Amino acid sequence: MPKVRITVLKTTFHQDLVDEYLVNEELRKNFGTCFVFEEGQMFISADWPSKPEGFCERAWPNIQHEVSMVMYGASAPWIEKPGYTITCCNDGLRPVIFKVERIPDEDQD
Repeated sequence: MPKVRITVLKTTFHQDLVDEYLVNEELRKNFGTCFVFEEGQMFISADWPSKPEGFCERAWPNIQHEVSMVMYGASAPWIEKPGYTITCCNDGLRPVIFKVERIPDEDQD
């Protein structure tokens, strides 16, 4: 089965949106970037459609489409390199940006 590497490119945080939309002031004070992922962290998806071990339960359904697309040979036409795409989870206050890349067959052993 083809494999895909998922790399955390960026963990972002929108303080302006937190200040405007979070109701609980105590929560606002302690809210920050995603606590699950760190930039540079990598995961391998090899057992479709299972979530890679340690991957966020909430983010996985957000990026499954892109993972399957890349895993089975498609490429996003707006991305310069074939076999890659850039995607993110749907947490609007602290989205995480991922690079999804197909692992070449010779590197899959």
